[in-house]
Amino acid sequence: MSGELHVISTGKQSLKTVTSIMRQIHPFIDYFHLREKSWSAHELIQGVKSLSVAGVPTEKIMINDRVDVAHAMNTRGVQLSDQSMGVELVNRYYNHLRIGCSVHHTAKGVAAAKHGADYLLFGHIFETQSKPGMKPKGLASLREMVERVPIPVIAIGGITPANTSDVIQNGASGIAVLSGVLLADDPLKAALAYQKALKNSTYAEGRCKDEPKL
Repeated sequence: MSGELHVISTGKQSLKTVTSIMRQIHPFIDYFHLREKSWSAHELIQGVKSLSVAGVPTEKIMINDRVDVAHAMNTRGVQLSDQSMGVELVNRYYNHLRIGCSVHHTAKGVAAAKHGADYLLFGHIFETQSKPGMKPKGLASLREMVERVPIPVIAIGGITPANTSDVIQNGASGIAVLSGVLLADDPLKAALAYQKALKNSTYAEGRCKDEPKL
């Protein structure tokens, strides 16, 4: 089974542009995160409606931070940050949603899993232009997180098709990408490249596990 491919909006594109891209690529990704920090609840709702009209299933849409919008629009789930409603409260009152938590430290990940998160978004793993001057977590930290929590860990930050196998082989259950897909010259080609990298990485890891020790 292939790892999950999450695509996250960049905050740099119009709804029209994002919708146009998502119309093309949604069959080839697992989840699309509507992550627009400056948008009001009304704008996020319009965003979900626009995506739905374009054929993007609400089952593939995750709303960042706004639990109320995710609930009202019946999207698949919500992605929480340190500034969001606490995961324990979301799990108590909105447990029909898939709950993701963005974390940067192992202790935070352990706590989120304990309080009901369904998966973690962990990073940034590699150097990325979106976080200039910030030291990446690296593969060792990813492996530590995976070993410490009983829920899936999705790797984010500087992920390319070329290094996808590295994060999968270190235990990640998938990858999350922003500009690598949505700001690519050819977003469809980029999404397909990530999808292929995930399939090949998961298959290669599976073969290694199944091979007898010599």
